[in-house]
Amino acid sequence: MIRKCVSFLALAFAWTGAYAQSAAKPEFEVASIKPSPPPPSAGIGFAVGCRGGPGTNDPGLFICENYSHLNMVLHAYSVEYYQLSAPDWMLTTRFDLRATVPEGATKEQLPLMLQSLLAERFKLKIHHETREIQRYELRVAKGDPKFKESAPAKDQSSLDPPGPPKRDKDGYPIIGPRGGMAIMYDKARMRYPGVTMERLADLLSGQIHGPVTDMTGLSGKYDIDLYWNTVNILRASAPGADPAALPSDPGGPTLQPALQDQLGLRLESKKGPVDFLVVDHMEEVPTAN
Repeated sequence: MIRKCVSFLALAFAWTGAYAQSAAKPEFEVASIKPSPPPPSAGIGFAVGCRGGPGTNDPGLFICENYSHLNMVLHAYSVEYYQLSAPDWMLTTRFDLRATVPEGATKEQLPLMLQSLLAERFKLKIHHETREIQRYELRVAKGDPKFKESAPAKDQSSLDPPGPPKRDKDGYPIIGPRGGMAIMYDKARMRYPGVTMERLADLLSGQIHGPVTDMTGLSGKYDIDLYWNTVNILRASAPGADPAALPSDPGGPTLQPALQDQLGLRLESKKGPVDFLVVDHMEEVPTAN
């Protein structure tokens, strides 16, 4: 009887160990994190973003440039900026990450690898909580929408001029046929061919720092061209901002009036629960490579 019990316990521990190993988050094979070099000179921008990894032309190498602590957490946990509660200093320091991805890793495993890296090298600790915040619904304003359904898609990437976008006579960026978004000196333009209303809602949520849900009832793909002045949005989101002190005429239409006048859409505001990711602890300097 004792031998049977011992054998059973041995099997139980073996099974528990195997389960713990299979449940562990995937990790990069090797990862290098270094402070990003300063911009070449004052007034010149720098690229911020990641490339490579599973699902790309370079699946074995994942590279991020000029990524702040905040960027890395957002990327690792696939949350929007407005869903993250974190210290202000997490925006200030930028890093370059170069990581080797295990052979056969999937696109879905990449954020989990980044989570493991942040926990190991930055000692990141987080938790989730639900908070009531301002939410928005994207709806059609009175009358018909002021945009057209897209024609069949064509490859227009070669028509986009190289380099940063130019500006029109009013100072708004000019976006090429491929589409995209740019902000130059408080003037923003969003131009996308063949975009769904669900995708437009996602794009707008990034600009107003709050969740936007598509309630237009429009199911097609549409050509969208929208321009606005960002000054009030940027100042309103700054710490300690006083909404009463914001300029009433910032030198061009702000986002919500532009949305109604140019596209025939409106944002309806209401409060609701949103899942938040809260950073409890994160080291400013990662452990050595």
